[in-house]
Amino acid sequence: MGLTLGLDEVRRITLRSQGFLGAASRRGGIAGMLNRIGAVQLDTISVLARSHELVAYARLGPIGRDRIERAYWHPRKPATFEYWAHAACILPIEEWPFYAFRRRTFRARGLRWHQVSETACKQVLARLAADGPLTATELGGAKGGGPWWDWSEVKIAAEWLLDIGEVVCVRRTGWRRVYDLPERALPADLLNGELTDQECLSRLLTVTARALGVVTRPDFVDYHRLSTFLNGQPQPSAVILDAAAEAAGLTPVTIATEPKALPGGRAGKASQVTAWADPAALAAEAAAGPERNRVTLLSPFDSLIWDRKRTLRMFGFEHSLEAYVPKEKRVHGYFTMPLLAGGRLVGRVDPARDGTTLVARKVSLERASAAAPMAQALREAASWVGCDDVRIEHLEPAEHASALAAALARC
Repeated sequence: MGLTLGLDEVRRITLRSQGFLGAASRRGGIAGMLNRIGAVQLDTISVLARSHELVAYARLGPIGRDRIERAYWHPRKPATFEYWAHAACILPIEEWPFYAFRRRTFRARGLRWHQVSETACKQVLARLAADGPLTATELGGAKGGGPWWDWSEVKIAAEWLLDIGEVVCVRRTGWRRVYDLPERALPADLLNGELTDQECLSRLLTVTARALGVVTRPDFVDYHRLSTFLNGQPQPSAVILDAAAEAAGLTPVTIATEPKALPGGRAGKASQVTAWADPAALAAEAAAGPERNRVTLLSPFDSLIWDRKRTLRMFGFEHSLEAYVPKEKRVHGYFTMPLLAGGRLVGRVDPARDGTTLVARKVSLERASAAAPMAQALREAASWVGCDDVRIEHLEPAEHASALAAALARC
């Protein structure tokens, strides 16, 4: 009979794999972090900082923001590239060959959001060949003269060429992508031949298992958004995923889930879920002694909580991004950041800045004991972004207000 893991074990394995539990899980700095979690999502929203900065901060503590930027986009020796994984992500440059399946999928489809001009594509490639790396503005302009989402023909062409791998992005400047030719920007050994779909899939499953520790089939699909690719295959997705996981050397396990409460106080039945585990993560769990959990606020785009269903299953915590929800319909706030403490998600805050004050527009605590870690996380985040004070505007439930105020005074 295979290995059976309880939910507490799976949660610990995931937190260690993600870099939130134990000092060893944070070795290697930013490069080590990116290698462990496989992908860091990019987003234009910036509240305390941009999400890709928050992801590094959450795991490594208050390291310099300039240092984070240099690690992601090294000006002389690229260590990353940008491409579509869970969403638009920063990825380790060594992973370039393993996205060949997605580049082929885009090319076969022929377009994404816009019709692409072949003439504009040729012009972009010619400019890059002649003039070196360029932004969309330098290529001729990103906007087409309409609303903010109206891309120019040049921008459409550059993004399409990025999709199919004829150009790459290995750095940004002023938050703008810098486009370049693969043969100039990437190490030569990454350009030799193309891997098969199965080789790519097996590698991405390895990356997902390393990032999460223990992974179900839906977890595999969500982490790199594989559904579009799998839907086009002749075999059922379960068969394809299991074959790829076996080829990757992952360990089959069973997750024993906790029984759900039923109406009337009755206990429901426990269930078992088929999953795969990273062998190194299982070994680390078996060898683990006392370890310290990180106390921190999480970007809503953090890979620990990308998957809402998984977050609910693993932590009993409902998480959603409300930035694109009308203000009057928001429940928790514009850019709600969950609080991780003691290996659980125990609260959330919608932050903002007012000069050198970090403003907690709305704080929600799951329990009274979450007041002290929330105060600690707010003080550390404030200091990291150059704020010297914290102001609480609204707290739920209100009876925890005195405990939070006292905890903030002690920090």
